Amino acid sequence: MADERDDNSNKPEAPPDPGRRKFLKGVGVVGAGAAIADQLLLHASEQAKPAAAGGASVEQGAADVVLNVNGQKRTARVETRTTLLNAMRNHLEPQVSGPKLVCDQGTCGACTVLLDDKPVYSCLVLAVDATNKKITTVEGLGTLGKLNEVQTAFVEKDALMCGFCTPGFVTTISAYLKKNPNPSLDQVKEACKGNFCRCGTYPHVFEAALSAAKTIAMNNPLALGTESEVRS
Repeated sequence: MADERDDNSNKPEAPPDPGRRKFLKGVGVVGAGAAIADQLLLHASEQAKPAAAGGASVEQGAADVVLNVNGQKRTARVETRTTLLNAMRNHLEPQVSGPKLVCDQGTCGACTVLLDDKPVYSCLVLAVDATNKKITTVEGLGTLGKLNEVQTAFVEKDALMCGFCTPGFVTTISAYLKKNPNPSLDQVKEACKGNFCRCGTYPHVFEAALSAAKTIAMNNPLALGTESEVRS
């Protein structure tokens, strides 16, 4: 029995499990990498804070924005993900409620506004990106006492039913008639293809657009130019 014990004691010890050693080593590397990544992300976020679009002041996911709406500078504090539509309707006092929230996906055109005189879907524009730009909504196109030509034509031609799409159509057509004051029916349809009317009042909308164009021509014939120029 003693010989057997002596023989066992002289046997070399089994080497450590290489799989376990590699696992522990890997855990250490991953932990160090995670710590470095945290520091890099923190540094990047600190660097990004002062770099908000349009000069907006950004801090911890919120931004102080200055919105030039219908000729008036309005300020609001919003999340950086807040859309221009949301900011105007829910973060300004008094609110700007002309642009309507319908699809919130840039498909219906009810929220159309003019951004530096170009039609855009305000549900797809971030408020921080609209800072210090010229924003014109349907309210800025005319007043109750003095509607613009398109607004007047919409009333005269009964070009609205529920009214949710009306601000978008009026804004789109008003901008288009400045670009082309003497459009054909097909050109009006093409200009309005980004606006959707669930009530189906398209014939009245197009009639109102053409009527407004005639009124503009009567009030300012020099704006027409030659027919070949405006319909080319």
